[in-house]
Amino acid sequence: MFLLITMILLVIGMFIAIIRMAMGPTVWDRLLALNLISAKTILLLAIYGVYKDNILLLDIAISYGIIGFIGITLLSRFILRGGRLK
Repeated sequence: MFLLITMILLVIGMFIAIIRMAMGPTVWDRLLALNLISAKTILLLAIYGVYKDNILLLDIAISYGIIGFIGITLLSRFILRGGRLK
């Protein structure tokens, strides 16, 4: 029961972050909201894996975490350079 409540609260938090991402006044606010959505997705996958007793979902959550970290890092470097390729 506790895991279900936690998953519901995570989904609600994700919707709030999506709203924040749409309304963010700067690109950095949008990037922070995207990072928050990524972190909450990892948590949701891990909790759902524990709830369903499926160890494969924990591996997927770890892989998604690595990909999300690399993606946010590359996106922030791209924004810092002003969108230039070099």
